Amino acid sequence: MRSSAITTLAVSIAALAVCSASVADAQPALEQGFSGALRGCEEWILNPESWINGPAPFIATVGLGDTMGLVAKVDEASLPPPALRRGNRYWRINSTETAGYVLVVSDQAPMCHITGGGNVDLQPVVEAVLTSAAFASRWETVRQTERRDMAATTFRNRTDPSLSAVVSRAKRPGERLDRVQVLVTTTYEMQN
Repeated sequence: MRSSAITTLAVSIAALAVCSASVADAQPALEQGFSGALRGCEEWILNPESWINGPAPFIATVGLGDTMGLVAKVDEASLPPPALRRGNRYWRINSTETAGYVLVVSDQAPMCHITGGGNVDLQPVVEAVLTSAAFASRWETVRQTERRDMAATTFRNRTDPSLSAVVSRAKRPGERLDRVQVLVTTTYEMQN
């Protein structure tokens, strides 16, 4: 009986180690997926030439290879606000088998919308990307707000200040795992 309990404990520890390793392995892929989605927003809005004659240049710039693909539709939770739902195209970014992002763009309005979720906590992933030197070289922080379990930060693009992004995510790790974990809405303010 004691041998059976030790074997069960050893199997449980081994399974936990495999799960922990897969979560650790998922972190870089999830960071790349989120960074790629943000690059996709910038590219789609600021450089329409990258997609106007076909998606190949756009896909190359985003840099996610075959983890990103165009899909016909997405769940309601991944759609942008109703005012931005025209001329939409939907890109699914499968960073891992069970977690990733949806990038919604428009060929009729200068907007982009990202949602992220899955069975992995994306809060540390999002924070790692938002505090990276690569992100800071392209975006500056304008304002930060908090409400209940969410933090929202507004950023302005350093290349073209008319482009802004609002990134909403859980304030702390381990929150919001049962729903959309990160939401980004990027818009371009047209000058009159």
